[in-house]
Amino acid sequence: MSRRRPHEDDDGYDRAYRKRRRVSENQEIEDRLESLILRVGEKSTSSLESNLEGLASVLEADLSTFRAKVLRILTDCAIKMPEKCSIYTTLVGLLNAKNYNFGGEFVEHMVRTLKDSLKACNWDAARYALRFLADLVNCYVIAANSLLQMLDNLLDVAKEDGVPNVRKDWYVYAVMSCLPWVGRELYEKKEQALEMLMTSIEVYLNKRAKKHQAALRVWSSDTPHPQEEYLDCLWAQIRKLRSDNWTEKHLVRPYLAFDGVLCEALQHNIPTILPPPHHDSHTYPMPWVVFRMFDYTDCPEGPVLPGAHSIERFLIEEHLHQIVEMSHLERKDCAAHLLAFPYRANIPLDYCIVEVIFSELFHLPTPRYLEVFYGSLLIELCKLEPGTMPQVLAQATEILFLRIDTMNTSCFDRFVHWFSYHLSNFQFRWSWDDWNSCLRLDPELPPPKFIKEVLLKSLRLSYYQRIREIVPEAYEALVPAKPEPHYKYAGEGAAALPGTQTATQLINILRQKASAEEVLTLLKDLPNPREDDETLPDSRFNPLKIDVFVQTLLHLGAKSFSHSFAAISKYHYVFKILAESEEAQICILRSLYELWRDHQQMMCVLIDKMLKTQILECSAVANWIFSKEMTAEFTKMYLWEILHLTIRKMSAHVNRLGRELGEARERVSARGGHSSSSEEDNSSDEGRNAARADKPTEEMVERMEEKLEAAQADQKNLFLIIFQRFIMILSEHLVRSDTDDQDYNTPWYRWTIGRLQQVFLAHHEQVQRYSGTLETLLFTQDLDPHILDVFQQFVSLRA
Repeated sequence: MSRRRPHEDDDGYDRAYRKRRRVSENQEIEDRLESLILRVGEKSTSSLESNLEGLASVLEADLSTFRAKVLRILTDCAIKMPEKCSIYTTLVGLLNAKNYNFGGEFVEHMVRTLKDSLKACNWDAARYALRFLADLVNCYVIAANSLLQMLDNLLDVAKEDGVPNVRKDWYVYAVMSCLPWVGRELYEKKEQALEMLMTSIEVYLNKRAKKHQAALRVWSSDTPHPQEEYLDCLWAQIRKLRSDNWTEKHLVRPYLAFDGVLCEALQHNIPTILPPPHHDSHTYPMPWVVFRMFDYTDCPEGPVLPGAHSIERFLIEEHLHQIVEMSHLERKDCAAHLLAFPYRANIPLDYCIVEVIFSELFHLPTPRYLEVFYGSLLIELCKLEPGTMPQVLAQATEILFLRIDTMNTSCFDRFVHWFSYHLSNFQFRWSWDDWNSCLRLDPELPPPKFIKEVLLKSLRLSYYQRIREIVPEAYEALVPAKPEPHYKYAGEGAAALPGTQTATQLINILRQKASAEEVLTLLKDLPNPREDDETLPDSRFNPLKIDVFVQTLLHLGAKSFSHSFAAISKYHYVFKILAESEEAQICILRSLYELWRDHQQMMCVLIDKMLKTQILECSAVANWIFSKEMTAEFTKMYLWEILHLTIRKMSAHVNRLGRELGEARERVSARGGHSSSSEEDNSSDEGRNAARADKPTEEMVERMEEKLEAAQADQKNLFLIIFQRFIMILSEHLVRSDTDDQDYNTPWYRWTIGRLQQVFLAHHEQVQRYSGTLETLLFTQDLDPHILDVFQQFVSLRA
């Protein structure tokens, strides 16, 4: 039987149906409007101007019903599609000319978006909102006076005391990056006020400290291209624009076609905007150095590459960076969008794209996206543009290799990773003979070192015989050793070694799937070579036991990573018993290195596994890396790969504990304090009991706080160990060079100081927390200036 209430007639039903139909019709209209707004400016049979005119008429007709929706979509487009800025400002200008009130509402909406973005430290959104407001002056929506007042207010941040320089820098950059859009209009209408604005910027830039610049350069040399700090470079470009009477040749300005209509419109004033005050929790964008690889002489006949100080170079590069940002999750789309760049007829596009991609890959302290993304993007570009892109990329590789002597160490690593990955996708074909001159150099210098590291990295992406085949015979000295284990208990002279007999027995019982207890029983009787040495601080552990066990177990698991992992997992208990102290853990690492010294990837993977399974502590790995016996490996990339994965492992642990503590605190405060256990016992509501059981008590939160504090202490200790060891080995080298009257600036020194800088930059967020402690304990004023300089450059990044 139906439970519906009977109707005397069907009026109610009709009314509900009509309402539902109206809602769905409205939804359809909204979706259509959104689609029209989003797609304006894309390829069309009609001109952009006629499309804008038609769209403005459609929107104006629907404003009474869909005002809020249109406001939201247009604001979103301004922020999320900055490359179409002038198209949307023209559309707003046309709407303002038809409907003054809507223009006012839009300006208020945009200003609110700017304020919210500044408060939320959403810096890109804030900059795009500011630029959009500036471009509205060209469309007669906003009065020029009003914009200048707002820009002056924003520049007042540069005069603040006691705030980070990066805050001042961002506000100055945001104002400067608006000027290519609106400079000409301000010059024609408010020339004197514009000059005062320029003077304010110049005063700030002239007194600005740039200690950080050296740390962020891809190359330490200014030949052939100066490595300019981003604000200095943009200022030079703006000054060149001013000398050209504020006319540029890159931006599309569709509003010029509607000048007669737009100039009749009434203009709005921007409500007063005061920058939100600085708070210690605010993080600002870090400074950077502008990457330059090509100039017009590198490009063949065709469109000329704009000069380094032309505003067009800034606008083109920013547009390409925006395309990468919008499409970075899908490399094929990204490559297609880059090649569909709207002004390709006016510029050597392939060169601009390659330069922008390498500038992102080499960006310091870290690239925006995964390194492999840039490699896969360049491969897609080669597929889509096979006639030109591979040649441009080969030319870029040649340029990078020629300048590798002065390349930053972090960028050297990324160049190795990219080039080996790229080769692996093109059958490892390369014109190696062009680089023969580097074979006569000291193998510790960057050119031969690069080739050796590329071959080692390629070995991970291929197999040994293939790597031997890809390079000419002349390169024999740079070909890596065969990645085989060196099991000393079965090699030459093994009979004389004290543990050989036990190692043979151990192989037999391991093959018979012996238990952990049986293994420990067998190892128990091995003599301890440290027992009689009273000078040793820790004579409890037995290095012979560790060596026999580690070498034999991992030798048996040598067939693959999986076999080694299985062996470590099965005998995890034995490892934990043997690795009772840090010195014992360093002993495990020595045995591991002795076995796998010719297989760098195996070393990295096994150490990573032992850190994950808590056989090794991070501090033990750091102390082993800086130990005397590893000195010969110090200039090899894999050793630093191990150090970075160790630091990341510790940071991930601290971050996880911090996240869990934050979530627990939120759950406690959401409950409004914790309930006593007696209340929970007395509660008759089983559902509530179950929910409360999930919620942490105050005691649990306290224990989590203690765990986090302990982890942060371990993290601080790890950085203290690393930086202290760096200081010791670098200081010893500098003193020895001074005593022997030798040049300190050797290849070893340059690699090592570069690695110190790399640790600071790669882990800047974590190191920043402890910079005060580091300054007090390690990087004191009496330290050698060469070492202290690296620390001061790091500190100035966020000073």
